[in-house]
Amino acid sequence: MSQKKFELPMRRLVLDGFSFSFLVMVMLFAIFNPTEEQQLNLQFNFNVFIGSFLVGMVISYLLNASGVKTFGEHLFQPDYKKAVENRPMLKTFWGWHFIGFMLLLIIVGVFKTKFSIVELLNEDGFGGAKRLFAGIAEPNWQILPRAVLNMVETIFMAFMATILAIPFAFVFSFASARNIMTGKVSFAIYLALRTFFNVTRSVEAIIWAIIFSVWVGIGPFAGMLALMVHSIASLAKQYSEMVETVSDGPIEGVQSCGATKLQTIWFAIVPQVVLPYISFTVYRWDINVRMATVIGLVGGGGIGTMLVQYQGQAMWQEVGTIIFVIAVVVWIMDQASAYIREALK
Repeated sequence: MSQKKFELPMRRLVLDGFSFSFLVMVMLFAIFNPTEEQQLNLQFNFNVFIGSFLVGMVISYLLNASGVKTFGEHLFQPDYKKAVENRPMLKTFWGWHFIGFMLLLIIVGVFKTKFSIVELLNEDGFGGAKRLFAGIAEPNWQILPRAVLNMVETIFMAFMATILAIPFAFVFSFASARNIMTGKVSFAIYLALRTFFNVTRSVEAIIWAIIFSVWVGIGPFAGMLALMVHSIASLAKQYSEMVETVSDGPIEGVQSCGATKLQTIWFAIVPQVVLPYISFTVYRWDINVRMATVIGLVGGGGIGTMLVQYQGQAMWQEVGTIIFVIAVVVWIMDQASAYIREALK
């Protein structure tokens, strides 16, 4: 067999190793039914997880080396190999591997979320929900002017967050693109930025709103800063992925004329990504409008703050008015965003 067949594609091994370790952990919990104190023994659980993860990676390698295709191998194999795959999924090992893994995830999810049809249809709870929806369905239109005013504040929070995030994301996107950062030092910068943006995006905007509410005080400024930080990380990632997919022809043409790195970026890459950049930026503003209504719940200003005030007092008719205003504005923004992005294609 060729050496290429024994290569260790890390993504395949990680996925297969995780699926195996997840199976082992579920079986251990199901068989031994550990107490809460035992479940909190992080050192033991971590050791079991890592050990089974490594064993799963070894099993994945041995199976694929012997010609048995795992789910990880099928998922991450090149497209030309997938194109010649003519066996039904249920007649393959990877198919049953995938089905078993998904069923296990669903079963664990049902237990961890305490999913219950009985609780959902409970007469007392259902009656309370009916009273709540009855109040929402009869909005108190007297607060409409105030709700509209707060919604305008929310829209401008999203607008300013997006506008201020664009220049930072634009610059960082090139330093976060693998095809641009090719040297050793450049690659180190690329890894550092990608890691930083991944960590920043993993912290939800509502958490950033809490941080900035303590920093600059409760209000729309804190909400705008929270959205801006999250937008910089998200846009930089989206922009950099577009840069990584540009055509190499213009780049090679410009470089053949003796262009510097900066000139290559400006004349060969920017023209290819400028329209997708604008399209994604418009879409991000649309997302920020939706997120701005949520971060107001923790003091980020805008209509979210107004919503949590009335909700806390169980004033459901007023809540109904606010929901109506949010729904109308989000629908308008969604339609406008879709038309603008379509025009930019």
